[in-house]
Amino acid sequence: MPPTFESFTILSQAVAVHVRERNPKGAPTVLFLHGWLDHSHAFDWVLEHLPDAWRLLLIDFRGMGRSEHIPLGAHYSFPDYLLDVDATLDDLKIPAVHIVGHSLGGIVGSAYAAARPDRVKSLSLIESLGPSGGDASNTAERLRGFLDDVQRPARRKSYPTVEAAAARLRETNPSLTEAASLHLARYGTESAEGSYRFRFDPRHRRRFGQGWDEAQWLAVSSAITCPVQVIHGSQGLHLDDARARARLAALRSPKILTLSGGHHVHMEQPEAVARALDYFIR
Repeated sequence: MPPTFESFTILSQAVAVHVRERNPKGAPTVLFLHGWLDHSHAFDWVLEHLPDAWRLLLIDFRGMGRSEHIPLGAHYSFPDYLLDVDATLDDLKIPAVHIVGHSLGGIVGSAYAAARPDRVKSLSLIESLGPSGGDASNTAERLRGFLDDVQRPARRKSYPTVEAAAARLRETNPSLTEAASLHLARYGTESAEGSYRFRFDPRHRRRFGQGWDEAQWLAVSSAITCPVQVIHGSQGLHLDDARARARLAALRSPKILTLSGGHHVHMEQPEAVARALDYFIR
């Protein structure tokens, strides 16, 4: 019988971060980082196909999934996610891990691998080659956007059923399959007064006051020293434009596996993604 997951929280700079762990005495240790507004259960179907002997670790970033929202008046920033990773490894006394990141999780994993090269043994990027980037001339506009967004109230929409919440996910991400959207909605919503609403903090939809320009992200990518693989959905990110080619070159042209699917290809092709992770990490 496969080992089960234990669910608990750790403190990341006074914010309670939800963690799931399987086989704490196993090896190797693999840390999974989910995408923007998703949660750790997005990897459930992949985990079913990974070796029982592995130690698997998953976190919900602050303000997403079952992790705590930051206090009123506070604001999210990209480095917060690095704090969540660092705090998890520190709390569990884990010296180094293999990181698997989808979308935002891959961006966080990349930045963490650049900042803490001794703590990352390998990096698997699923539909993730970095943030939207842009020219440094966008800096003032980004600051204006941040100030404008702070003035808007953070509202949480309600849905009559989990199925309706899943339908909303497909509206915002048409490549999601019905099964994937239902799985994300089941684990990503909570019941409130006879309806359902997503658990993530709506303040995550606000623009950050600071962001990466292309030169900065290339510098981050170039600082990654561990082995890297890229798993790509055929209907997902474009890997053939100049920006993607430059980012891949900064990563020293990692192995690319293209699978049929969209941005959540790990939910469409979980067994194939698990095989790729198994081979790469071994």
